[in-house]
Amino acid sequence: MNCIIIDDEVTARAIISQLCDGISSLTALEEFPNAIQAIKYLNQNEADLIFLDIHMPDFTGFDFIETLSNPPKIILTTSDPNFAIQAFEYDCIVDYLVKPITRERFQKAIQKAEATSTNGIAKSINRESVELASGNDLYVNIDRRLIKIDIPSIYLVEAKGDYILIKTEEKNYTVHSTLKNIEKKLPDTIFLKVHRSYIINVSKIIDIEDNSVLIKKDVIPVSRSNRSELMKRLNLL
Repeated sequence: MNCIIIDDEVTARAIISQLCDGISSLTALEEFPNAIQAIKYLNQNEADLIFLDIHMPDFTGFDFIETLSNPPKIILTTSDPNFAIQAFEYDCIVDYLVKPITRERFQKAIQKAEATSTNGIAKSINRESVELASGNDLYVNIDRRLIKIDIPSIYLVEAKGDYILIKTEEKNYTVHSTLKNIEKKLPDTIFLKVHRSYIINVSKIIDIEDNSVLIKKDVIPVSRSNRSELMKRLNLL
């Protein structure tokens, strides 16, 4: 894919360019310090993918998108996680990377961009439903809306086929994702996968009996292989 980089920070452009060099399928054509120069370039040239900063002088990243009649795939790159909900209003945005960007997270974004055509972007976004974790907040994508969940309020996550059920103190959420995906987002200091279908908040355990734990009104099985790790986490008298 041919891509361009739009960011008013020199260092940020250099980092993204370096990350692009590590992906054989990516070719960084040009870099721009502002949206105006990028618009002039795109009037004469084409790009398959744009790495776009949100906060820039004169034109914001969203202002820039509004000027494009047929935008290519766009990966937002920003230090501000607060615009994630607004970002998902645009079908052309395939991912939202919060700086500092790790190589692993960058590669995942590129895989997502490569896996979808421009017409299939919305479907791709909906499939990756657990994406952003910032501080104590987890964002889940439900019906193309990003819902913020307070991580400590989660007491149970259950796998249900192609979906997961996230149970919190206030309400439950059914999300199109995998247990493996959300496990990466949850802090392992308080969460533990006790069974191939369940992740629990260890601090919410009420009772333990044989190979099961009681959390709220849910009795959760604990696999033999995970029981020893669970016992290590408990503050035993």
